[in-house]
Amino acid sequence: MPTDTTAPPQRAASLSDDDRLLVAHCAALCFPSSSPAASAARSFQVHNASHPYPCAAFAFPPSWSAADWAAPSSAEDARQPFGDAEVDPALFPSLRAVGSGVPARANAAFLAAFCGLLDGSPLQTEVSRAVAEEKRIVFTGHSSGGSIATLAAIWFLEKCTRQGSVNQAHPFCVTFGAPLIGDNIFNHAVRREGWSQCILHFLLPLDIVPRIPLTPLASFREQIQAVLDWLSPQTPNNSPAGRSLVLPEYYETLLRSTLSIASYEACSFMGCTSSILGTLTSFIDLSPYRPCGTYYFLTSSEQLIVLTNSDAVLQLLFYFLQLDPQQQLLDAAARSLSAHWQYEPIKQCMPDIVCVDYLGAISSAVPGRQTDRAAIGGIELSKEAILPLNAAAQWEKQRQRNQTKIDESCQKIQEALRSLNEYKRTCELRGVSYYDSFKLQREVHDFNANVKRLELAGLWDEIIEMLRRRELPDGFEAREEWVRLGTMFRRLVEPLDIANYYRHSKNEDTGSYLSKGRPRRYKYTQKWQEQLQRAPAGSSLESCFWAVVEELQGEMIDGRTFEDLRDRVVKLESDAQGWYNSGRLGNDVFLGSSSFVAWWRTLPEQHRSASCIAKLISL
Repeated sequence: MPTDTTAPPQRAASLSDDDRLLVAHCAALCFPSSSPAASAARSFQVHNASHPYPCAAFAFPPSWSAADWAAPSSAEDARQPFGDAEVDPALFPSLRAVGSGVPARANAAFLAAFCGLLDGSPLQTEVSRAVAEEKRIVFTGHSSGGSIATLAAIWFLEKCTRQGSVNQAHPFCVTFGAPLIGDNIFNHAVRREGWSQCILHFLLPLDIVPRIPLTPLASFREQIQAVLDWLSPQTPNNSPAGRSLVLPEYYETLLRSTLSIASYEACSFMGCTSSILGTLTSFIDLSPYRPCGTYYFLTSSEQLIVLTNSDAVLQLLFYFLQLDPQQQLLDAAARSLSAHWQYEPIKQCMPDIVCVDYLGAISSAVPGRQTDRAAIGGIELSKEAILPLNAAAQWEKQRQRNQTKIDESCQKIQEALRSLNEYKRTCELRGVSYYDSFKLQREVHDFNANVKRLELAGLWDEIIEMLRRRELPDGFEAREEWVRLGTMFRRLVEPLDIANYYRHSKNEDTGSYLSKGRPRRYKYTQKWQEQLQRAPAGSSLESCFWAVVEELQGEMIDGRTFEDLRDRVVKLESDAQGWYNSGRLGNDVFLGSSSFVAWWRTLPEQHRSASCIAKLISL
């Protein structure tokens, strides 16, 4: 692994004094002095506060029924054995991989519970009222209530982002002992949008509950119910005798599942090339759930260790549970269960607690050959634990270095684009569309343009492949400078790719450009722009104008009539007018010598006279 000692690219900031007060306030709501059973029947509570600033805190209670943790096998879209389902794109449009379009997956039961709150409770009304009163919105919850709070915070962030307005400050989400809720794409999307800093998870190192989703929820429903019964404030902790066997058995299952996932992920970011790793998931079901947000591990009443690196958090979720050789499994299970109700000290200790940058501390304290264990942040970890944690930190640094390397290629891309812009202007001065000139390839400058096209294709293909391999930071696709550059590249260069595709008649062997031949470098950059502008998917296809024209021309040559294609022709004309008026389609398309204009003039006179682009064409 690289040995660079520079600071991690995304360092966890210490909590401000106001944030500390809010965290303590959230803890007081989640762990009231009165019996927690009193508020369990409510779907949520709203508490308005004026200090440290006006805010409305929405507290979601936990559920102690396994049915609310694992969706039944009959649940729509719920995938066994882990009960995850695709998120609703209407509620969470940003929770997806932008380039590939793959939606995030989350716990189906928690998703259903949150959707039920939106539809069957005054949650939306109360949130809207608080926003109108210019209060900061705070979501909080303990146990499964924390997972619902996380979904509520992301829903609110989506809503505010789409509307282009966030009240005073970003919403604040504080959870205590919340179970993992989403997969890698879920985490990637939250980090890409810059929302991790709004979602704070407080965990005790031994708390079993955050790790429960790492076990097959459907297969262990009875055991999970036994755990929840033990944890429920309505159930005495002196559980029936039979449960003394169920709990350690489930705890052992949880340890095995967590070990499998932590080991698999560690091999991935440590660069393991063994073929066994590639086949592991074909016969072992690994939980899809991954940490998401900023994690604060409460190691003592004086210290919090802070992590934003999801890979490192996952490793700690395993290594914190490593058993002492003399420790009995039943005792370990009991300690892990008891930890779930030990968050109350946060109410008092937050003002003075110290936040420790955990990965920064590890980077400077990797155990040497003579050291078997190291105490960092108040927690003693073995050398076997420190190594993957350090590797996670180094992998994050490597991704940042990769981004720096890509940034250095920006000037080369801009120079090539300037050259192609000059080529386009030269063609227009000659009264020819640069698409048509490139397709004919009769002049030296057409050849030179093709060289630039290939050069740019290589640069952008490298970027896209690095994204697909997760070798760039999660926020790369949301960087405005790269979205703008990608849009400029796509609009200028994709018409040349289309011309090359049809010049070599690739459509005859492969199929149409749009359905079979379009490279990822254009699909990804288009989706970057649509995501940044919060535009509907597929609304930025102006760079594919010529591909649509080629398809329509080809179908007419093959014998289809205008009447068969009327709707598609009208849509093309309408799109072309809109793209031209917004500056996304160039003047050269409507030149008298343009192949598009030549084809358009073959359409019926009655249609042309009423066409919305008739005035744009040099008749």
